Formats: sequence, structure tokens, C-alpha cells
Amino acid sequence: MEIFKIQIIRFFLEPFLLILTHRRLLVNITYNEIRSRVAGSVLGLLWLVLYPILLLSAYAFVYIYVFSIRFPIFTTNEYIALIFCGLIPFIAFADSLSNGIGAVTNNVSLIKNVIFPIELIPVKTVIVSQITQIVGITLLIIASAFFKRISIFLLMLPIIWILQIMFTIGVIWVVSSLNVFVRDLQQVINVLILVLMLISPIAYTPEMVPEGMRPLLRINPLFYIITGVQDSIIIGRLTEPYLIIAFLFIAFFFFVFGYHFFIRLKRVFADNV
Repeated sequence: MEIFKIQIIRFFLEPFLLILTHRRLLVNITYNEIRSRVAGSVLGLLWLVLYPILLLSAYAFVYIYVFSIRFPIFTTNEYIALIFCGLIPFIAFADSLSNGIGAVTNNVSLIKNVIFPIELIPVKTVIVSQITQIVGITLLIIASAFFKRISIFLLMLPIIWILQIMFTIGVIWVVSSLNVFVRDLQQVINVLILVLMLISPIAYTPEMVPEGMRPLLRINPLFYIITGVQDSIIIGRLTEPYLIIAFLFIAFFFFVFGYHFFIRLKRVFADNV
């Protein structure tokens, strides 16, 4: 019985121990990835700021000037900040998904490398995608302070962020390993990203959705992330505890399941690339 308990605990702790054990290696490969992304770019790291701002401009124009959406409790500038709260985590997730799907197939030389754990490549991809989110969140906190909307609920943001990273890493572990066997998955992911952009509450809050349709929002994992970021930075309220608990289970499940799914399929990667 004791052995069984130890095995269960080890099963759940393995993905955490992977990152903890190889933290220095992870920092090095992440730094190298960031350098390679900006190498040869005229604007370099400035793109990390420009990309979300350009996308925000398009969203703001459509929702404010085309759809003429207004919030009674928000000024126009505050509503733009609310949209930004939704865009920033979505961009980070979409970037992780589009770049992470090829984490295995683009690193064939590492598959048979017994020294380098290839399961770190999806983790690296997710961490690199967080650079844009760090820049965006910093701008949002400054804007929130300017609008005098800073509240104690900002302390909830790190919890949402950690869960977001765990969830995203788990998803990338799954899709990057499946991509070894189903190469058409890249096209499916591109469509999925577009669909998620349309159905995620980037430019609206759950209160704007008809009450009968609100449960459908919870099917989308990005709903929990975006709502949590909006609540903690701009709206200034505590996200419903049951939503946080639900996303805690979702993130933990994907993180643990994704890791073991990747490890299981890792054994046959070399025969399929």
C-alpha cells in the first residue's frame, strides 16, 4: 500500500521535478531561443510591444467604432484596456500553440539524445511566449494605475498566470507529440486558434452574454484565464472562487496528463520522424 502511494505521488510530481531539475538548462535554451527570434530583425525586441498593440488597435476599432459597444462602468480608454486584458493571454497561448506544435518534429536531432530531455522543448516554447505577456501585463498595470483601478485583487493575477503556464505546457506536450504522427495537425491548430479568438471573451464580459448561454463559455479553457486577468487588473473584483478552482483542476490535469502522454509517445518518436 505504501509503495502504491509513493508511485501515485511520484506520478503527479514528475512534471514539476522535470522543470526543477533542469531549471538552469531551461533558462539557457530559453535565452538562446529569444536571441534567435530577434536575430536579423530590424526592430528586434520592439516587436514584443508592437504586435499586441497593433492587434489591440484592430480590435478597438471594430468594437468601439464599428459595433459601437459601450460599457456603463467604463470609459472608452478603460474599455480598450479591458480588451487588452483579453488579448495579452490569448496572444501568449496562440503563440505557444503555433510554435510549440513543431517542438518535436523541428528538433529531430534531439530525439535520440540521451543527455538532453526533449520534453523541455515544449516548456521552452511556452516560456518564450510569456515575454510578450510580461510586457503587456506591465503596460496594463500602468494603465490600471492611471485609471485609478488598481485594487487588492491584483494579487490574484500571479495565481491565474501560473495556472495558465501549467495548462499551456500540458497542451503543448500533447499536440507536439501528436504532430509526430499526424502532420496535418498544424492546419487544424491554425483553424482552432482563429475559432478561439472569436469565441473567447476578449472584448466582452460574461455579463454581456445571455444567461442561458453562459455555461457554454466554461467549455473554453481560455475563458478562465481571460476572465481572471480582466477581473484582477481592470474590473477590480474577485473572480468567482468556483471558476478559479475549476481552472486549477483543468491546469493541473493538463500539466500532469500532458507530461505522461508525451513521455509515453516519446519512446516511438524516432520511428516516426
